[in-house]
Amino acid sequence: MSGKVAIVTGSNKGIGYAIVRGLCKKFDGLVYLTSRDVERGKKAVADLEKEGLHPSFHQLDITDNKSIETFRDFIKEKHGGIDILVNNAAIAFTADAPEPAGVQAEQTIAVNYFSVLNTCEKLFPLIRNGGRVVNISSVMGHLRNIPSVELKNRFKDPNLTIPELSELMRQYIEAAKQGTHAPEWGNSSYAVSKVGLTALTMIQQRMLNDRDIKVNAVHPGYVDTDMTSHKGPLTIDEGAVAPLFLALEADDSVKGQYVWRDKQIISWDGPTPTPY
Repeated sequence: MSGKVAIVTGSNKGIGYAIVRGLCKKFDGLVYLTSRDVERGKKAVADLEKEGLHPSFHQLDITDNKSIETFRDFIKEKHGGIDILVNNAAIAFTADAPEPAGVQAEQTIAVNYFSVLNTCEKLFPLIRNGGRVVNISSVMGHLRNIPSVELKNRFKDPNLTIPELSELMRQYIEAAKQGTHAPEWGNSSYAVSKVGLTALTMIQQRMLNDRDIKVNAVHPGYVDTDMTSHKGPLTIDEGAVAPLFLALEADDSVKGQYVWRDKQIISWDGPTPTPY
Protein backbone atom coordinates (compact mmCIF):
# COMPACT_ATOMS: atom_id res chain seq x y z
CA MET A 1 0.00 0.00 0.00
CA SER A 2 1.23 3.49 -0.82
CA GLY A 3 1.24 6.39 1.60
CA LYS A 4 -1.75 7.96 -0.10
CA VAL A 5 -4.86 8.96 1.86
CA ALA A 6 -8.51 9.41 0.84
CA ILE A 7 -11.19 10.89 3.08
CA VAL A 8 -14.96 10.82 2.67
CA THR A 9 -17.07 12.94 5.02
CA GLY A 10 -20.44 11.75 6.25
CA SER A 11 -19.79 8.25 4.95
CA ASN A 12 -21.38 5.81 7.37
CA LYS A 13 -24.36 5.39 5.00
CA GLY A 14 -25.77 6.34 1.61
CA ILE A 15 -23.65 7.64 -1.26
CA GLY A 16 -20.72 8.37 1.04
CA TYR A 17 -20.64 4.75 2.18
CA ALA A 18 -20.68 3.56 -1.43
CA ILE A 19 -17.85 5.97 -2.30
CA VAL A 20 -15.78 4.50 0.52
CA ARG A 21 -16.55 1.02 -0.80
CA GLY A 22 -15.44 2.02 -4.31
CA LEU A 23 -12.27 3.69 -3.06
CA CYS A 24 -11.36 0.62 -1.01
CA LYS A 25 -11.58 -1.42 -4.20
CA LYS A 26 -9.77 0.96 -6.56
CA PHE A 27 -7.59 3.41 -4.61
CA ASP A 28 -3.98 2.51 -3.87
CA GLY A 29 -3.95 3.97 -0.40
CA LEU A 30 -5.73 4.28 2.93
CA VAL A 31 -9.41 5.23 2.91
CA TYR A 32 -11.02 7.00 5.86
CA LEU A 33 -14.72 6.47 6.50
CA THR A 34 -15.84 9.32 8.74
CA SER A 35 -19.05 10.10 10.59
CA ARG A 36 -20.16 12.25 13.48
CA ASP A 37 -21.56 9.21 15.34
CA VAL A 38 -18.74 6.88 16.39
CA GLU A 39 -20.83 3.73 16.79
CA ARG A 40 -22.52 4.12 13.40
CA GLY A 41 -19.18 4.77 11.79
CA LYS A 42 -17.58 1.71 13.35
CA LYS A 43 -20.54 -0.45 12.31
CA ALA A 44 -20.17 0.80 8.72
CA VAL A 45 -16.49 -0.16 8.77
CA ALA A 46 -17.36 -3.59 10.18
CA ASP A 47 -19.92 -4.10 7.40
CA LEU A 48 -17.33 -3.28 4.75
CA GLU A 49 -14.81 -5.57 6.41
CA LYS A 50 -17.30 -8.40 5.89
CA GLU A 51 -16.88 -7.70 2.15
CA GLY A 52 -13.13 -8.05 2.49
CA LEU A 53 -12.55 -4.29 2.44
CA HIS A 54 -10.52 -2.40 5.00
CA PRO A 55 -11.35 1.28 5.48
CA SER A 56 -10.12 3.12 8.54
CA PHE A 57 -12.48 5.08 10.77
CA HIS A 58 -12.22 8.47 12.40
CA GLN A 59 -14.91 10.57 14.01
CA LEU A 60 -15.64 13.78 12.11
CA ASP A 61 -18.56 16.14 12.63
CA ILE A 62 -18.24 18.92 10.07
CA THR A 63 -20.53 21.15 12.18
CA ASP A 64 -18.11 20.97 15.13
CA ASN A 65 -14.97 23.05 14.75
CA LYS A 66 -13.14 21.09 17.47
CA SER A 67 -13.96 17.80 15.71
CA ILE A 68 -12.55 19.14 12.42
CA GLU A 69 -9.37 20.37 14.12
CA THR A 70 -8.88 17.07 15.95
CA PHE A 71 -9.25 15.18 12.69
CA ARG A 72 -6.94 17.56 10.84
CA ASP A 73 -4.25 17.21 13.50
CA PHE A 74 -4.57 13.42 13.46
CA ILE A 75 -4.20 13.22 9.67
CA LYS A 76 -1.28 15.65 9.67
CA GLU A 77 0.60 13.75 12.37
CA LYS A 78 -0.14 10.24 11.11
CA HIS A 79 -0.06 10.74 7.34
CA GLY A 80 1.32 14.18 6.59
CA GLY A 81 -1.21 14.92 3.87
CA ILE A 82 -4.37 14.11 1.93
CA ASP A 83 -4.66 12.95 -1.68
CA ILE A 84 -8.44 12.70 -2.10
CA LEU A 85 -11.11 14.60 -0.19
CA VAL A 86 -14.78 13.90 -0.88
CA ASN A 87 -17.08 16.43 0.78
CA ASN A 88 -20.22 14.35 1.08
CA ALA A 89 -21.71 15.24 4.48
CA ALA A 90 -24.97 17.17 4.13
CA ILE A 91 -28.54 17.46 5.42
CA ALA A 92 -31.91 17.96 3.77
CA PHE A 93 -35.36 18.65 5.20
CA THR A 94 -38.19 16.53 3.83
CA ALA A 95 -40.76 18.17 1.60
CA ASP A 96 -43.37 18.03 4.37
CA ALA A 97 -41.05 19.21 7.15
CA PRO A 98 -42.96 21.42 9.64
CA GLU A 99 -40.07 23.76 10.40
CA PRO A 100 -40.50 27.36 9.13
CA ALA A 101 -38.58 28.39 6.02
CA GLY A 102 -36.20 30.53 8.06
CA VAL A 103 -35.25 27.62 10.30
CA GLN A 104 -34.77 25.29 7.34
CA ALA A 105 -32.64 27.88 5.56
CA GLU A 106 -30.42 28.60 8.53
CA GLN A 107 -29.80 24.95 9.40
CA THR A 108 -29.34 23.74 5.83
CA ILE A 109 -26.95 26.51 4.82
CA ALA A 110 -25.05 26.09 8.10
CA VAL A 111 -24.27 22.45 7.31
CA ASN A 112 -24.20 22.22 3.52
CA TYR A 113 -22.31 25.44 2.89
CA PHE A 114 -20.65 26.98 5.94
CA SER A 115 -19.61 23.71 7.58
CA VAL A 116 -18.22 22.36 4.31
CA LEU A 117 -16.37 25.64 3.79
CA ASN A 118 -14.88 25.45 7.29
CA THR A 119 -13.86 21.83 6.76
CA CYS A 120 -12.16 22.75 3.50
CA GLU A 121 -10.34 25.68 5.04
CA LYS A 122 -9.00 23.39 7.77
CA LEU A 123 -8.06 20.46 5.51
CA PHE A 124 -6.96 22.10 2.26
CA PRO A 125 -3.47 22.97 3.60
CA LEU A 126 -2.94 19.19 3.93
CA ILE A 127 -3.93 18.32 0.38
CA ARG A 128 -0.87 17.28 -1.58
CA ASN A 129 -0.03 18.71 -4.97
CA GLY A 130 -1.87 16.62 -7.54
CA GLY A 131 -4.68 15.94 -5.07
CA ARG A 132 -8.37 15.84 -5.88
CA VAL A 133 -11.39 17.32 -4.13
CA VAL A 134 -14.92 16.17 -4.98
CA ASN A 135 -17.82 18.25 -3.69
CA ILE A 136 -21.06 16.29 -3.74
CA SER A 137 -23.58 18.70 -5.20
CA SER A 138 -26.93 17.80 -6.76
CA VAL A 139 -29.26 18.47 -9.65
CA MET A 140 -30.60 21.01 -7.16
CA GLY A 141 -27.20 22.70 -7.30
CA HIS A 142 -27.82 23.74 -10.91
CA LEU A 143 -28.32 27.48 -11.43
CA ARG A 144 -31.72 26.91 -13.00
CA ASN A 145 -33.02 26.50 -9.44
CA ILE A 146 -32.40 30.19 -8.70
CA PRO A 147 -35.24 32.27 -10.24
CA SER A 148 -33.48 35.65 -10.12
CA VAL A 149 -31.33 36.48 -13.16
CA GLU A 150 -29.39 38.98 -11.07
CA LEU A 151 -28.58 36.33 -8.47
CA LYS A 152 -27.60 33.81 -11.15
CA ASN A 153 -25.16 36.34 -12.57
CA ARG A 154 -23.67 36.96 -9.14
CA PHE A 155 -23.21 33.24 -8.50
CA LYS A 156 -21.45 32.64 -11.81
CA ASP A 157 -19.32 35.79 -11.69
CA PRO A 158 -15.80 34.51 -12.49
CA ASN A 159 -14.40 36.99 -9.99
CA LEU A 160 -16.72 36.00 -7.11
CA THR A 161 -14.84 35.61 -3.83
CA ILE A 162 -15.59 33.34 -0.88
CA PRO A 163 -16.51 36.29 1.40
CA GLU A 164 -18.92 37.56 -1.27
CA LEU A 165 -20.44 34.10 -1.71
CA SER A 166 -20.81 33.69 2.04
CA GLU A 167 -22.59 37.03 2.18
CA LEU A 168 -25.01 35.80 -0.49
CA MET A 169 -25.75 32.77 1.68
CA ARG A 170 -26.42 35.02 4.66
CA GLN A 171 -28.71 37.22 2.56
CA TYR A 172 -30.72 34.16 1.61
CA ILE A 173 -31.09 33.11 5.24
CA GLU A 174 -32.31 36.57 6.17
CA ALA A 175 -34.79 36.63 3.28
CA ALA A 176 -36.11 33.22 4.34
CA LYS A 177 -36.58 34.45 7.90
CA GLN A 178 -38.48 37.45 6.56
CA GLY A 179 -40.55 35.26 4.25
CA THR A 180 -39.46 37.22 1.17
CA HIS A 181 -37.12 34.60 -0.35
CA ALA A 182 -39.32 32.75 -2.86
CA PRO A 183 -39.42 35.21 -5.82
CA GLU A 184 -35.63 35.48 -6.06
CA TRP A 185 -34.29 32.38 -4.33
CA GLY A 186 -37.01 29.79 -4.86
CA ASN A 187 -38.55 27.59 -2.19
CA SER A 188 -35.77 25.06 -1.52
CA SER A 189 -33.09 25.73 1.08
CA TYR A 190 -31.37 22.55 -0.11
CA ALA A 191 -31.18 23.94 -3.66
CA VAL A 192 -29.66 27.21 -2.45
CA SER A 193 -27.14 25.32 -0.32
CA LYS A 194 -26.03 23.18 -3.25
CA VAL A 195 -25.88 26.15 -5.63
CA GLY A 196 -23.66 27.75 -3.02
CA LEU A 197 -21.49 24.63 -2.84
CA THR A 198 -21.13 24.49 -6.62
CA ALA A 199 -20.16 28.16 -6.73
CA LEU A 200 -17.67 27.51 -3.94
CA THR A 201 -16.16 24.69 -6.01
CA MET A 202 -15.32 27.06 -8.83
CA ILE A 203 -13.78 29.61 -6.48
CA GLN A 204 -11.73 26.92 -4.76
CA GLN A 205 -10.37 25.74 -8.09
CA ARG A 206 -9.17 29.24 -8.94
CA MET A 207 -7.47 29.44 -5.57
CA LEU A 208 -5.75 26.06 -5.92
CA ASN A 209 -4.67 26.15 -9.57
CA ASP A 210 -1.07 26.85 -8.64
CA ARG A 211 -0.97 23.69 -6.48
CA ASP A 212 -2.19 21.37 -9.25
CA ILE A 213 -5.23 20.39 -7.17
CA LYS A 214 -8.42 19.49 -9.00
CA VAL A 215 -11.73 20.55 -7.43
CA ASN A 216 -15.03 19.52 -8.99
CA ALA A 217 -18.71 19.44 -8.08
CA VAL A 218 -20.85 16.46 -9.04
CA HIS A 219 -24.51 15.56 -9.29
CA PRO A 220 -24.46 11.86 -8.34
CA GLY A 221 -27.99 11.16 -9.53
CA TYR A 222 -31.32 10.65 -7.79
CA VAL A 223 -30.35 7.92 -5.36
CA ASP A 224 -32.30 5.72 -2.96
CA THR A 225 -31.08 7.18 0.36
CA ASP A 226 -32.47 8.57 3.60
CA MET A 227 -31.95 12.06 2.16
CA THR A 228 -34.33 11.37 -0.76
CA SER A 229 -36.78 9.56 1.53
CA HIS A 230 -35.81 6.48 -0.51
CA LYS A 231 -37.59 7.81 -3.60
CA GLY A 232 -34.53 7.80 -5.86
CA PRO A 233 -34.34 5.03 -8.48
CA LEU A 234 -30.56 4.62 -8.33
CA THR A 235 -28.64 2.43 -5.89
CA ILE A 236 -25.98 4.00 -3.70
CA ASP A 237 -23.30 2.26 -5.78
CA GLU A 238 -24.75 3.82 -8.94
CA GLY A 239 -24.68 7.17 -7.15
CA ALA A 240 -21.00 6.66 -6.36
CA VAL A 241 -19.97 6.18 -10.01
CA ALA A 242 -19.46 9.84 -10.97
CA PRO A 243 -17.81 10.88 -7.66
CA LEU A 244 -15.40 7.94 -7.96
CA PHE A 245 -14.64 8.92 -11.55
CA LEU A 246 -13.66 12.41 -10.44
CA ALA A 247 -11.65 11.11 -7.51
CA LEU A 248 -9.72 8.48 -9.43
CA GLU A 249 -10.05 8.52 -13.20
CA ALA A 250 -10.91 11.92 -14.66
CA ASP A 251 -8.34 13.60 -16.85
CA ASP A 252 -6.28 16.26 -15.10
CA SER A 253 -7.93 18.84 -17.37
CA VAL A 254 -11.25 18.28 -15.54
CA LYS A 255 -11.22 20.92 -12.83
CA GLY A 256 -13.60 23.55 -11.54
CA GLN A 257 -16.45 21.77 -13.31
CA TYR A 258 -20.03 20.72 -12.63
CA VAL A 259 -20.23 17.07 -13.59
CA TRP A 260 -23.34 14.98 -14.21
CA ARG A 261 -24.01 11.47 -12.95
CA ASP A 262 -22.97 10.02 -16.33
CA LYS A 263 -19.49 11.58 -15.84
CA GLN A 264 -20.13 14.29 -18.44
CA ILE A 265 -19.28 17.94 -17.83
CA ILE A 266 -22.35 20.13 -18.25
CA SER A 267 -22.92 23.86 -18.29
CA TRP A 268 -23.83 25.06 -14.81
CA ASP A 269 -26.39 27.52 -16.20
CA GLY A 270 -27.41 25.58 -19.33
CA PRO A 271 -30.02 22.86 -19.78
CA THR A 272 -29.84 19.81 -17.51
CA PRO A 273 -29.77 16.33 -19.01
CA THR A 274 -32.40 13.77 -18.13
CA PRO A 275 -32.89 11.42 -16.43
CA TYR A 276 -31.61 13.00 -13.25
